[in-house]
Amino acid sequence: MRTIHIYWLAGLLQLGTFMAAAQRAPGSGSDYRLIAHRGGIIDSLAAENSLPALERAIARGYWMVEVDLRLTADSVLITQHDRNFRRYFGVDSAVNTMSWHSIQQLRSEFGSSVLSFEEVLRQCSGRIRVMIDNKIEGLDTVLFGKVVALLRKYNLDKDAIMIGTSASTGFFTGKVRLSCTRKQLEENMRKPGYRPSDYYLFSGDISGDDMRWARQHDIMVVGAINERNPDSPEAKERARAKAVKMQRAGVKTYQIDSAFEDLFE
Repeated sequence: MRTIHIYWLAGLLQLGTFMAAAQRAPGSGSDYRLIAHRGGIIDSLAAENSLPALERAIARGYWMVEVDLRLTADSVLITQHDRNFRRYFGVDSAVNTMSWHSIQQLRSEFGSSVLSFEEVLRQCSGRIRVMIDNKIEGLDTVLFGKVVALLRKYNLDKDAIMIGTSASTGFFTGKVRLSCTRKQLEENMRKPGYRPSDYYLFSGDISGDDMRWARQHDIMVVGAINERNPDSPEAKERARAKAVKMQRAGVKTYQIDSAFEDLFE
Protein backbone atom coordinates (compact mmCIF):
# COMPACT_ATOMS: atom_id res chain seq x y z
CA MET A 1 0.00 0.00 0.00
CA ARG A 2 2.86 2.37 0.83
CA THR A 3 4.35 1.82 -2.65
CA ILE A 4 1.01 2.55 -4.33
CA HIS A 5 0.66 5.69 -2.20
CA ILE A 6 4.11 6.92 -3.28
CA TYR A 7 3.27 6.36 -6.95
CA TRP A 8 -0.03 8.18 -6.47
CA LEU A 9 1.75 11.18 -4.93
CA ALA A 10 4.34 11.15 -7.70
CA GLY A 11 1.55 11.15 -10.25
CA LEU A 12 -0.07 14.18 -8.62
CA LEU A 13 3.25 16.01 -8.62
CA GLN A 14 3.74 15.27 -12.32
CA LEU A 15 0.21 16.44 -13.09
CA GLY A 16 0.83 19.65 -11.14
CA THR A 17 4.03 20.29 -13.07
CA PHE A 18 2.23 19.68 -16.37
CA MET A 19 -0.63 22.00 -15.46
CA ALA A 20 1.79 24.74 -14.42
CA ALA A 21 3.66 24.42 -17.70
CA ALA A 22 0.40 24.50 -19.64
CA GLN A 23 -0.61 27.72 -17.89
CA ARG A 24 2.72 29.27 -18.90
CA ALA A 25 2.47 28.04 -22.48
CA PRO A 26 2.20 30.88 -25.01
CA GLY A 27 -0.81 29.43 -26.81
CA SER A 28 -2.94 28.53 -23.81
CA GLY A 29 -2.96 31.32 -21.23
CA SER A 30 -1.66 34.21 -23.31
CA ASP A 31 -3.51 36.95 -25.17
CA TYR A 32 -1.38 36.09 -28.21
CA ARG A 33 -1.37 33.32 -30.81
CA LEU A 34 2.19 32.30 -31.62
CA ILE A 35 3.53 30.56 -34.72
CA ALA A 36 6.83 28.74 -34.22
CA HIS A 37 9.26 29.81 -36.98
CA ARG A 38 11.35 27.18 -38.85
CA GLY A 39 9.54 24.16 -37.52
CA GLY A 40 9.30 24.61 -33.78
CA ILE A 41 11.38 25.49 -30.74
CA ILE A 42 14.95 25.85 -32.01
CA ASP A 43 17.92 26.06 -29.63
CA SER A 44 21.00 24.11 -28.57
CA LEU A 45 18.85 20.99 -28.19
CA ALA A 46 16.96 20.86 -31.48
CA ALA A 47 17.53 21.54 -35.18
CA GLU A 48 15.19 23.49 -37.45
CA ASN A 49 12.29 21.53 -38.94
CA SER A 50 13.10 18.52 -36.77
CA LEU A 51 10.69 16.27 -34.89
CA PRO A 52 12.05 17.31 -31.45
CA ALA A 53 11.59 20.99 -32.34
CA LEU A 54 8.01 20.34 -33.47
CA GLU A 55 7.10 18.28 -30.41
CA ARG A 56 8.44 20.96 -28.09
CA ALA A 57 6.35 23.63 -29.84
CA ILE A 58 3.25 21.46 -29.42
CA ALA A 59 4.07 20.84 -25.74
CA ARG A 60 4.54 24.58 -25.19
CA GLY A 61 1.10 25.33 -26.58
CA TYR A 62 2.02 27.18 -29.77
CA TRP A 63 -1.00 27.95 -31.94
CA MET A 64 0.75 27.06 -35.19
CA VAL A 65 4.08 25.85 -36.56
CA GLU A 66 5.77 27.20 -39.70
CA VAL A 67 7.49 24.62 -41.90
CA ASP A 68 9.71 25.21 -44.94
CA LEU A 69 8.67 23.25 -48.01
CA ARG A 70 11.22 21.98 -50.55
CA LEU A 71 11.45 19.24 -53.20
CA THR A 72 14.00 16.45 -53.59
CA ALA A 73 15.51 15.33 -56.90
CA ASP A 74 12.94 12.52 -57.06
CA SER A 75 10.00 14.83 -56.27
CA VAL A 76 9.46 14.07 -52.58
CA LEU A 77 8.13 16.98 -50.52
CA ILE A 78 10.31 17.63 -47.46
CA THR A 79 10.69 20.29 -44.76
CA GLN A 80 14.05 22.06 -44.99
CA HIS A 81 14.82 25.76 -44.69
CA ASP A 82 18.14 26.10 -46.54
CA ARG A 83 18.81 25.28 -50.19
CA ASN A 84 21.47 22.80 -49.05
CA PHE A 85 22.24 20.63 -46.02
CA ARG A 86 25.49 22.32 -44.97
CA ARG A 87 24.39 24.07 -41.79
CA TYR A 88 22.95 21.20 -39.75
CA PHE A 89 24.14 18.12 -41.63
CA GLY A 90 27.55 19.14 -42.98
CA VAL A 91 26.60 18.21 -46.55
CA ASP A 92 27.14 20.90 -49.18
CA SER A 93 24.58 19.55 -51.65
CA ALA A 94 21.43 21.26 -52.87
CA VAL A 95 18.15 19.73 -51.76
CA ASN A 96 16.91 19.36 -55.35
CA THR A 97 20.02 17.36 -56.39
CA MET A 98 19.63 14.61 -53.78
CA SER A 99 17.21 11.69 -53.70
CA TRP A 100 14.90 11.13 -50.76
CA HIS A 101 16.73 7.86 -50.01
CA SER A 102 20.05 9.72 -49.68
CA ILE A 103 18.52 12.51 -47.62
CA GLN A 104 17.01 9.98 -45.19
CA GLN A 105 20.55 8.84 -44.29
CA LEU A 106 21.54 12.32 -43.04
CA ARG A 107 21.76 13.05 -39.33
CA SER A 108 22.13 16.44 -37.73
CA GLU A 109 24.52 17.24 -34.91
CA PHE A 110 21.56 16.54 -32.58
CA GLY A 111 20.88 13.14 -34.14
CA SER A 112 17.67 14.26 -35.87
CA SER A 113 16.78 13.49 -39.48
CA VAL A 114 15.11 15.40 -42.32
CA LEU A 115 11.33 15.01 -42.29
CA SER A 116 9.01 14.49 -45.20
CA PHE A 117 6.18 17.01 -45.49
CA GLU A 118 3.65 14.24 -44.96
CA GLU A 119 5.33 13.08 -41.75
CA VAL A 120 5.17 16.62 -40.39
CA LEU A 121 1.48 16.89 -41.24
CA ARG A 122 0.82 13.51 -39.64
CA GLN A 123 2.46 14.70 -36.42
CA CYS A 124 0.56 18.00 -36.51
CA SER A 125 -2.89 16.58 -37.23
CA GLY A 126 -5.28 17.32 -34.39
CA ARG A 127 -2.47 18.89 -32.33
CA ILE A 128 -1.27 22.11 -33.97
CA ARG A 129 -2.08 24.20 -37.07
CA VAL A 130 0.33 24.64 -39.98
CA MET A 131 1.92 27.60 -41.75
CA ILE A 132 3.82 26.66 -44.93
CA ASP A 133 6.74 28.64 -46.35
CA ASN A 134 6.69 27.44 -49.95
CA LYS A 135 10.28 27.51 -51.23
CA ILE A 136 9.59 25.50 -54.39
CA GLU A 137 10.23 27.53 -57.52
CA GLY A 138 7.98 27.60 -60.56
CA LEU A 139 4.45 26.32 -61.08
CA ASP A 140 3.78 22.59 -60.97
CA THR A 141 0.03 22.17 -60.57
CA VAL A 142 0.29 18.40 -60.05
CA LEU A 143 2.85 18.83 -57.29
CA PHE A 144 0.99 21.69 -55.62
CA GLY A 145 -2.21 19.69 -55.90
CA LYS A 146 -0.47 17.05 -53.81
CA VAL A 147 0.32 19.68 -51.17
CA VAL A 148 -3.37 20.58 -50.92
CA ALA A 149 -4.41 16.91 -50.90
CA LEU A 150 -2.04 16.16 -48.01
CA LEU A 151 -3.38 19.09 -46.01
CA ARG A 152 -6.90 17.75 -46.53
CA LYS A 153 -5.85 14.19 -45.70
CA TYR A 154 -4.70 15.30 -42.25
CA ASN A 155 -7.56 17.79 -41.71
CA LEU A 156 -5.20 20.78 -41.71
CA ASP A 157 -6.41 22.59 -44.85
CA LYS A 158 -9.10 24.82 -43.35
CA ASP A 159 -6.74 26.60 -40.95
CA ALA A 160 -3.54 26.37 -43.00
CA ILE A 161 -1.79 29.55 -44.11
CA MET A 162 1.05 29.95 -46.61
CA ILE A 163 3.94 32.22 -47.47
CA GLY A 164 3.71 31.72 -51.19
CA THR A 165 5.63 32.51 -54.36
CA SER A 166 4.52 34.73 -57.22
CA ALA A 167 4.46 31.71 -59.55
CA SER A 168 2.21 29.64 -57.28
CA THR A 169 -0.18 32.38 -56.10
CA GLY A 170 -2.79 31.74 -58.78
CA PHE A 171 -2.95 28.03 -57.98
CA PHE A 172 -3.14 28.31 -54.19
CA THR A 173 -5.60 31.22 -54.05
CA GLY A 174 -8.84 29.92 -52.56
CA LYS A 175 -7.17 26.67 -51.42
CA VAL A 176 -4.76 27.97 -48.75
CA ARG A 177 -4.81 31.42 -47.13
CA LEU A 178 -1.90 33.38 -48.66
CA SER A 179 0.39 36.05 -47.20
CA CYS A 180 0.23 39.56 -48.64
CA THR A 181 1.55 43.03 -47.99
CA ARG A 182 -1.05 45.77 -47.53
CA LYS A 183 -0.29 47.02 -51.05
CA GLN A 184 -0.88 43.55 -52.51
CA LEU A 185 -4.15 43.24 -50.59
CA GLU A 186 -5.36 46.60 -51.87
CA GLU A 187 -4.59 45.45 -55.41
CA ASN A 188 -6.33 42.10 -54.87
CA MET A 189 -9.45 43.87 -53.62
CA ARG A 190 -9.93 45.33 -57.08
CA LYS A 191 -9.86 41.92 -58.77
CA PRO A 192 -12.99 39.87 -59.58
CA GLY A 193 -13.70 37.11 -57.08
CA TYR A 194 -11.72 38.67 -54.24
CA ARG A 195 -12.44 37.21 -50.80
CA PRO A 196 -10.71 38.40 -47.61
CA SER A 197 -10.62 34.81 -46.34
CA ASP A 198 -8.15 33.93 -49.12
CA TYR A 199 -5.40 36.17 -47.74
CA TYR A 200 -3.74 37.55 -44.62
CA LEU A 201 -1.61 40.60 -43.93
CA PHE A 202 1.94 39.48 -43.09
CA SER A 203 4.69 41.88 -42.05
CA GLY A 204 7.33 42.67 -39.47
CA ASP A 205 6.18 46.29 -39.34
CA ILE A 206 2.44 46.59 -38.72
CA SER A 207 1.11 49.95 -37.54
CA GLY A 208 -2.06 50.95 -35.75
CA ASP A 209 -3.39 52.28 -39.05
CA ASP A 210 -2.71 48.90 -40.70
CA MET A 211 -4.66 47.16 -37.94
CA ARG A 212 -7.65 49.50 -38.22
CA TRP A 213 -7.65 49.01 -42.00
CA ALA A 214 -7.42 45.20 -41.65
CA ARG A 215 -10.30 45.10 -39.15
CA GLN A 216 -12.40 47.27 -41.43
CA HIS A 217 -11.85 44.81 -44.29
CA ASP A 218 -12.04 41.62 -42.18
CA ILE A 219 -8.47 40.58 -42.94
CA MET A 220 -6.38 38.29 -40.75
CA VAL A 221 -3.12 39.87 -39.50
CA VAL A 222 0.15 38.09 -38.65
CA GLY A 223 3.18 39.98 -37.36
CA ALA A 224 6.64 38.53 -38.07
CA ILE A 225 9.47 38.68 -35.56
CA ASN A 226 12.44 36.62 -36.67
CA GLU A 227 16.18 37.21 -36.99
CA ARG A 228 19.14 35.50 -38.64
CA ASN A 229 20.96 35.15 -35.29
CA PRO A 230 18.11 35.32 -32.76
CA ASP A 231 20.29 34.74 -29.69
CA SER A 232 22.49 37.78 -30.25
CA PRO A 233 21.87 40.85 -28.05
CA GLU A 234 21.34 43.01 -31.15
CA ALA A 235 18.70 40.64 -32.52
CA LYS A 236 16.90 40.49 -29.20
CA GLU A 237 16.78 44.28 -29.01
CA ARG A 238 15.39 44.56 -32.56
CA ALA A 239 12.82 41.87 -31.77
CA ARG A 240 11.75 43.66 -28.60
CA ALA A 241 11.27 46.94 -30.47
CA LYS A 242 9.15 45.22 -33.14
CA ALA A 243 7.08 43.40 -30.53
CA VAL A 244 6.36 46.56 -28.54
CA LYS A 245 5.30 48.47 -31.66
CA MET A 246 3.01 45.74 -32.97
CA GLN A 247 1.55 44.92 -29.56
CA ARG A 248 0.63 48.58 -29.14
CA ALA A 249 -0.93 48.47 -32.60
CA GLY A 250 -3.14 45.58 -31.48
CA VAL A 251 -1.55 42.65 -33.33
CA LYS A 252 -2.46 39.36 -31.63
CA THR A 253 -0.93 36.71 -33.92
CA TYR A 254 2.83 36.43 -34.48
CA GLN A 255 5.27 34.23 -36.34
CA ILE A 256 8.36 34.23 -34.11
CA ASP A 257 11.71 32.63 -33.48
CA SER A 258 11.17 30.71 -30.24
CA ALA A 259 14.04 32.71 -28.68
CA PHE A 260 11.59 35.64 -28.54
CA GLU A 261 8.79 33.77 -26.77
CA ASP A 262 9.35 35.68 -23.53
CA LEU A 263 8.16 38.87 -25.25
CA PHE A 264 4.63 37.41 -25.25
CA GLU A 265 4.30 35.70 -21.89
